[in-house]
Amino acid sequence: MAHWAYDAIFYHIYPLGLCGAPGRNDFCSPATPRLAQLYGWLDHIEGLGANALYLGPVFESTAHGYDTVDYYHVDRRLGNNDTLARLSAALHARGMRLVLDGVFNHVGRNFWAFYDVLTRGEGSAYRDWFYGLRFGPRSPYNDPFTYEGWNGHYDLVKLDLHNPAVKDHIFQAVAAWVREFDIDGLRLDAADHLDLDFLHELAAFCRSLRPDFWLMGEVVHGDYRRWVNPKTLDSVTNYECYKGLYSSHVDENYFEIAYALNRQFGEGGLYRDLPLYAFADNHDVNRVASNLTDPAHLYPLYALLFTMPGVPSIYYGSEWGIAGRKLNGNDGPLRPHLEPGAAARTAPHPGLAPAIARLAQIRRRSDALRHGAYRQLYVAHRQLAFARDTPGESVIVAINAAGEPAAFDLPVPGGCELVDWLNEGERCAVRGGRVRVEVPPAWARVMVARC
Repeated sequence: MAHWAYDAIFYHIYPLGLCGAPGRNDFCSPATPRLAQLYGWLDHIEGLGANALYLGPVFESTAHGYDTVDYYHVDRRLGNNDTLARLSAALHARGMRLVLDGVFNHVGRNFWAFYDVLTRGEGSAYRDWFYGLRFGPRSPYNDPFTYEGWNGHYDLVKLDLHNPAVKDHIFQAVAAWVREFDIDGLRLDAADHLDLDFLHELAAFCRSLRPDFWLMGEVVHGDYRRWVNPKTLDSVTNYECYKGLYSSHVDENYFEIAYALNRQFGEGGLYRDLPLYAFADNHDVNRVASNLTDPAHLYPLYALLFTMPGVPSIYYGSEWGIAGRKLNGNDGPLRPHLEPGAAARTAPHPGLAPAIARLAQIRRRSDALRHGAYRQLYVAHRQLAFARDTPGESVIVAINAAGEPAAFDLPVPGGCELVDWLNEGERCAVRGGRVRVEVPPAWARVMVARC
């Protein structure tokens, strides 16, 4: 039986940003249940066709959420544990899954155990919890010891994941999250920096809690099979196709994304059987609307995202085509405070959200789009066509990024007729094993073969 994630469409929220939380935690204010704002999003999320919510960091932290202070308590800027438990119950009542961020590679300098080292020095019982911590040399913060920070950032203190006490602390936190919040999985931050032995143990522990627990890792570079396998993770972020999705449009070069899809999912593809996490943007990268040079390309881009192999995800606000670029390393413009009604009224591209909802509806009704093999049928600079096949269904997808209609011939099994699910049931006749398909400007056809 296929894992539930094969049938998932994710909606991704960075809660500290969306909910308008203060940029820094004062660690003394009473809990403010800003997470309750998400109730106002649930109808919209369901209306888009999403059935799973990936909620970015929610546990007590110093600033941006990835500098954890306490794994066992919800960040007071978002509420308390009861706030999250109630939200989770509301999601599950709608049949939606909940996945949280697991930030286990590093913690913030205010993390309780690191604070103990700062306070007690060499007498701290937690001096061995942190990777490379040694007394004598001074850190960039002028501590009487040095340690390793994530990617050179000393405000992010790397945990020693070989330490049994550290692992037990993390595993018990995950058990508490399952028990208190009924989570369905974790997105593992900086998974490509996590020790593989730790990931093996974490995966076994999570699956002992619930067999269908989903583990997806943030991996930017490398062979995805190193992380996605029966002993480790279920999925990783597909950064190769993320890049190809926008740059193939910017450069008018569909050969780029076609090459990536063939390499990953075509006959003999490296990841043909893996449900990789597919996305157009997220909280760490420019909004896709800011990467594109022609806004019309949002439509064929999302048509690709929802018909290519993988588990598609929508980053909050991008369904309206809002812009957002990093400014001098500042991620704030990528993570704005939004209210769904106001965002919809001021949407730069008001037709995009309904188009995404239509694509999601089609994906959810099609076994081939969710589970099928991938076959390239045609590629040109601004056009791409491929088939998604299961034994019981064949779907042909034709994408056109040009500003004018494009027509091309595609091979189709003899005796079939193609019914276009995306464009009000338009039909294309098949003659001699081929079909002539015309695709509107900056749009797509998603055609099921009726034989």
